[in-house]
Order: sequence, then structure tokens, then C-alpha cells
Amino acid sequence: MLFDTHTHIYLPEFDNDRDTVVQRAAENGVRRMMLPNVDVSTIDALHATLAAYPDTCIAAMGLHPTSVTENYRQDLDRTAAQLDAGTYYAIGEIGIDLYWDKSFLAQQLDAFETQVRWAAELNLPVIIHCREAFEPIITVLRKLSALAPHGVFHSFGGSPADLQIVADTGDFFIGVNGIATFKNSSLRDTVSAIPLDRLVLETDAPYLAPVPHRGKRNEPAFVRHTAEYIAAQRNIPLPELEAITYANACRLFSLPE
Repeated sequence: MLFDTHTHIYLPEFDNDRDTVVQRAAENGVRRMMLPNVDVSTIDALHATLAAYPDTCIAAMGLHPTSVTENYRQDLDRTAAQLDAGTYYAIGEIGIDLYWDKSFLAQQLDAFETQVRWAAELNLPVIIHCREAFEPIITVLRKLSALAPHGVFHSFGGSPADLQIVADTGDFFIGVNGIATFKNSSLRDTVSAIPLDRLVLETDAPYLAPVPHRGKRNEPAFVRHTAEYIAAQRNIPLPELEAITYANACRLFSLPE
């Protein structure tokens, strides 16, 4: 029993075979999927996917940092309107990304802080995207510590020392995906250091497919490969790891098991 805590099966990469992808996920034990929004352009597709698979999929609403531009305040307004009108289980995908472009750092910081404040008001977890931006993200979370932000660091790429910083900053889970299975991944020590009660699994489909599918389109069924890798790495029976991470994901999103 698996929970893909971060997947984007509503994107165009799945338009030709979405039903088959969802069926393959079920055949591989994936019982639930969290679909984090990207930006205002993906809202309609997100809603259509939720309507098609209501027993499997839940959603988060947010503005992704790489979609933060000079018009970000208008996009935040539209995102807030969606939160007022719909049922969501997290605020996300939000954060800071300085890998591709640093020119909108000030806007990304403001958008991230704004959305963390929304999460506190709504008592929802945040789904944090952090790429080349660990220090500024931790700085914002510490600034807002009185709001007790909580959630998950999605696609975590930090060190064991970074894990401790996250633990000291708030109530956060750690999302691990196919990157952990890559031959030259630096995450081996990190995966071994994540407390089991803080670990959740994800794919980030259609991106970051695990070995043995690296370089191909990722999909929720492939979360099983990441689970198998971590179970072997931690010397834990696979069914036990599945049960732990599934229960953790339910706690993260306040869902019954």
C-alpha cells in the first residue's frame, strides 16, 4: 500500500494514457496520490483530473516558484480565490527555486511567505519546493515560526546536517523520490538518516523517474522502485516501509488511513 505524495498526472504528458497510468499505479499498490498545483495555467487540468479519479487523487493549491514573474501578485490573487472555492489538503507546490533564474528572488520570497501565511490561516500543510535555495527557505520559515508552519520538503536533496536544520525549524516530513536511486546520487547518507516517522515517498511525475526507468517519463507506479530501494538501504522489510510511509502521508495531509 503506497501513497505517491507528489505527482503531476494532470499535465499534458499524460493526456494520451492517463487512465492507463492510474490503473498501473493501482496494480502496483498505489492507493492515493497528491496532486500539487503548479500555477494558474494548470488549475483546470488539475480539477478535471480530480473529477476523473476522486477515490484516488487529492490536491494542493499553490503557485510554483518558477512560475513567479512580474505578474505574480495577480497569480496569487487567482490562487487565493481557488483556495476559497475548493477543497484542498495542502498549500503547494510553493517555495524558492534559484537553479534556473535568480532575477525574481524578491518576488519568490514574497510569494513563498504569503502562501505560508495562508497555510497557517487555513491550518494546512505546505508542500515546499527547494532548489538551490535551502538557506532562504529556512530563513522565511524561521521568520514565521510563531505561525507554526508544517508540511513536507518535497524532493529533498539536502545532507544529514540539513535534515537536522529542518527538524529544528518545524514539523516537517521529508519527501524522497527517484533521485535516491540514481547511481551517483548524494542522497544515500541522507536516506539512511531520515527518521522513519518523517519519511514520505513521491514520484514528482512526469519528472525524475527512478532506476530502472531513469530518463523516461515518470509515473506514480514507479514509486514502488523508490520504496524498494529505501527498504533495502534501511534494511527494513518492504511491507513495513510501505505501511510506515503510507501512515506518515495520511498524517501529513490529515487523512484517515
